[in-house]
Amino acid sequence: MKHRTFLLSLTLVLSLHGALRAEEPQVIHLWEKGAPGFEKLKDEPEVMKGSSVTHVNNPSITVFPAPKEKANGAAILIVPGGGHRQLGFGGEGVEPAKLLNELGVTCFVLKHRLPREEGSPYNLDIHPRQDGQRAMRVIRTRAAEWNLDTKRIGILGFSAGGEVVAMVVYGPTAGDAGATDVIDRASCRADFQISIYPGPLGVPAGPIPADSPPAFFLVANDDTSHVKPILDQLAQYEAAKLPVEVHLYARGAHGFGMGGRSKFASIKTWTQRMSDWLADSGFLAAAQEKPKAGGK
Repeated sequence: MKHRTFLLSLTLVLSLHGALRAEEPQVIHLWEKGAPGFEKLKDEPEVMKGSSVTHVNNPSITVFPAPKEKANGAAILIVPGGGHRQLGFGGEGVEPAKLLNELGVTCFVLKHRLPREEGSPYNLDIHPRQDGQRAMRVIRTRAAEWNLDTKRIGILGFSAGGEVVAMVVYGPTAGDAGATDVIDRASCRADFQISIYPGPLGVPAGPIPADSPPAFFLVANDDTSHVKPILDQLAQYEAAKLPVEVHLYARGAHGFGMGGRSKFASIKTWTQRMSDWLADSGFLAAAQEKPKAGGK
């Protein structure tokens, strides 16, 4: 009897362990053999400090699919901030992914290489951009796997993550038709961008590309070093006559994430402005049903 009880308990433990593992988000490394030129660092472990990540040498995306009953085909690549020294993976990655999942959006949280981390071998002008572009290409080449609408794949970034957004959005987006890697042949275009208290890196000094995607920008006015990048982009969007929405709050400082920790009511509810914009812009529209065979 004791033997049967032990086996039953062991079976329950293993079943629970399997269920928990099944619930763990899928992690997809951007390059099978490691980042180009840094393949030897591929197996260097990341370092977790609370909900922040450092020592990223094998860049990846973590997948947060929208619930099947809510999924509408939209997708967003999320880039956490952290000054290019670390990544606020929890507060500026997982939390926005969970909120957007409830809106029917499938999300992918990027872990990119960190050029400002002490001892980093990476270049600020090259590698965050390269990782962001590659992440968008991976998502586009595997869109069918997650039932995504390839005309509604956007990008969202916080602080330094907003700089990566700018690097991707305003840089060349066409794939390399002659590449041996099928992923490199894909476009890295974002169909819309959302940038929350971004820094200035990646923002063009002159006009933005004429095909820049619709944009949503948000910042607090007392976050002095992060207001100008948004005002500069607003002026560029207006000059290009492209769709843009900007929210400039009186107070809130920097790094308020999803707003829950702020003492200001306007900051606590800022995510509703983003949700409204996504809906008003048509990015949350339910995917059109495919016609049945025979046209019925």
